[in-house]
Amino acid sequence: MDYGYLSILPPLIAIILAITTKQVFISLLCGVLIGNFVIADFNIFLALQKTSFGIIDIFKEDWITKTIIFSFLVGAIITLIQASGGVKGFVDYLTLKTKIIKSRRSAMFLTQIIGLIMFIESSINILTSGTITRPLTDKYKVSREKLAFICDATCAPVCGLIPFNAWGATLMGLVSLQVSNNVITGNATNIYFKSIPYNFYSIVTIISVFIYIFTQKDFGPMKKAELRALNEGKLMNDDAVPLVSKEASEVKIKENVKISMWNMILPLMVLIFMMPISLYITGNGDIFNGSGSTSVFWAVLTSLFFTMFLYRIRNVMKIDEFIDYTYKGIGSMVPMIVLLVFAFMIGNVASEMNTGKFIASLVEGRLNGGYGPAIVFIISAIIAFSTGTSWGTFAIMMPISIQMAVAIDANLYASIGAVVSGALMGDHCSPISDTTILSSMASASDHIDHVNTQLPYALLNGAISTVLFLIVGFLG
Repeated sequence: MDYGYLSILPPLIAIILAITTKQVFISLLCGVLIGNFVIADFNIFLALQKTSFGIIDIFKEDWITKTIIFSFLVGAIITLIQASGGVKGFVDYLTLKTKIIKSRRSAMFLTQIIGLIMFIESSINILTSGTITRPLTDKYKVSREKLAFICDATCAPVCGLIPFNAWGATLMGLVSLQVSNNVITGNATNIYFKSIPYNFYSIVTIISVFIYIFTQKDFGPMKKAELRALNEGKLMNDDAVPLVSKEASEVKIKENVKISMWNMILPLMVLIFMMPISLYITGNGDIFNGSGSTSVFWAVLTSLFFTMFLYRIRNVMKIDEFIDYTYKGIGSMVPMIVLLVFAFMIGNVASEMNTGKFIASLVEGRLNGGYGPAIVFIISAIIAFSTGTSWGTFAIMMPISIQMAVAIDANLYASIGAVVSGALMGDHCSPISDTTILSSMASASDHIDHVNTQLPYALLNGAISTVLFLIVGFLG
């Protein structure tokens, strides 16, 4: 059924409510209810029924179920490495023993470096980089908004630039489908690799984060947040409501434990190295055909079991203590998981109402080839902003952009790069995006404050990317 402009209503309401009320959970729920109300032909009882069953339907998608489970398990690992003294050992090594980190600039650089290294999966990347470096950035009076921005603006873009992860496998699969359908010819892997240099938004964003950290110059709401943290010592606004409680964000180190950074580094190394191995196994020997969600699930599960044996061998904690901390870590993730479930739900509602396809149809077939990549970038950004999902945007826009590039003789590689770029920009601007929610959670920041402070940077980087796509589009 064609819902036309009504298809934009659910995400629009959710975004407006989230920004005005700061109640993200209620805003997402309202967006889902409004969408189901329209789908149910304006029958409120059917809409309520559809919403309640929608929660159950979420878990019918195996990749969503795996995402939720591994998010819980990542919460467990993060709590364990904090309780074991691994995070403190790492911080002490950098600040006291080697004195590598001795300023707010170096603390922020560490956050970006960890984000660049852990390119295996955006959720794990964000949660790990934010949690590990938060004690350091707090020590040097870096605002929680700035920490959330560094996590968000580094972790997802690097996953879009480095193909040896779940993102790469998914994107190559979408390109491969267009090759198998004879829309384009050639090797899908080569085509995708050639499109990576055209992922302008990711490149510009990562470079800009480096510049903002190095110069320590900010603008807009972020400048106010940083001055507040520096001059008043307030890491958040007085009325801020962080996504995690103080107790959950500050796990106490287990008594009588020997502080060692290896209690953190070794589990994370297993997590990192298991990802390409899992992709290789699930892809039957081809890392680029592996299952991203399954591979991440295996990697996190392997890391958790390894951590249990490591801590037992090193006498860090007994099995029953390990299990208690695991439960505590899982429990700390509940607020975030609830938000993720409703973020996925509103994405499903938008998919059922064909929100993305409707937005794309407004300009499809009315373009000059030179404008192609720039228009694809803007449409992808609008869809990701409206639906809160970059992966859903990939699925909608990749076939459209490739077919459009062929039809109007646009730059194919730039068009593919524009889809990834636009999806990431839209995610960075959207308060209902899963990665934006995760960044707020990892940094223990107020979610709407994170969105408001990041938005000017995302828009500026988006404007620069648009100009680059126009230049490439007309140069061929």
